[in-house]
Amino acid sequence: MTLGKVTGTIVATQKDEKLIGSKLMVVQNVDLNGEVDRIYTVAVDAVGAGIGEIVLVATGSSARQTAVTGNKPVDAVIMAIVDTVEVTGKVRYQK
Repeated sequence: MTLGKVTGTIVATQKDEKLIGSKLMVVQNVDLNGEVDRIYTVAVDAVGAGIGEIVLVATGSSARQTAVTGNKPVDAVIMAIVDTVEVTGKVRYQK
């Protein structure tokens, strides 16, 4: 899993029929302080994330393990919206 920040959306009217109804989001990797990186991922949103939220993204075969993405051609999924990041007793991010 990686931490990311939702920074955009993707609209694709022509897509595999298994992806119809899927919400595609642009996610940028973030560090533990919530600072964005230049690495972008397109992920299916399984939890109703919005622009600006910090999320957990699963990739690879794990991305096809949610109720929304099971047996679909998906390589990345937003599977959690982060409330708090705490490292060694210090809160690094709070929603």
